[in-house]
Amino acid sequence: MRDTVEGLLDDARDWSESRSPWARLPLLLYLVYAGVRHLLDPMYRSWFAGLTLVLHELGHLFFSAFGQTLMLLGGSLTQLAAPALVAAYLLFFQRDWFGLSVGVSWLSFSTFELATYVDDANKNQLALVGMGDKVLHDWDTLLTQWHLLNHCGTFAFALRALATLGLVAAFGLGGWLVYRMLRSDRLAVD
Repeated sequence: MRDTVEGLLDDARDWSESRSPWARLPLLLYLVYAGVRHLLDPMYRSWFAGLTLVLHELGHLFFSAFGQTLMLLGGSLTQLAAPALVAAYLLFFQRDWFGLSVGVSWLSFSTFELATYVDDANKNQLALVGMGDKVLHDWDTLLTQWHLLNHCGTFAFALRALATLGLVAAFGLGGWLVYRMLRSDRLAVD
């Protein structure tokens, strides 16, 4: 296991040596800003929010063939799976370590938004998007069906904790990579 971790760190170090920090640094600063906003305000929506909502709604359509429970879960599953797949694609197919950091940041933002939605299950205060006259609150319906509606706050807390861990990892990786790039860039000038 240690050899694997060292190999990944070596690969990330090598990758960062030949990359410019100047486009990545402003993006990292925005991601940190958005992450802090998500931590402080459950209603905050980053630049990724629109795409996340579209993916959530497409997930309902995709999973609608598998019954109501999976259709309701499908929106949340898709909004989490898409950024996870983007992060994996950027790392494994593009070998873009900074892209991994961006993808994990998006996954964290999406998880914060999901936590807000889950937390609203017993309040029904959020404006809902949907087709037809009767729009269901996914998590009110699911947690009621599973007799867990009174635990929506606990689930939301757990989701926020996972999102926070993801942010710490994404910012740690992104910051380390940009630091390595800046250092490499400075050494190239000297």
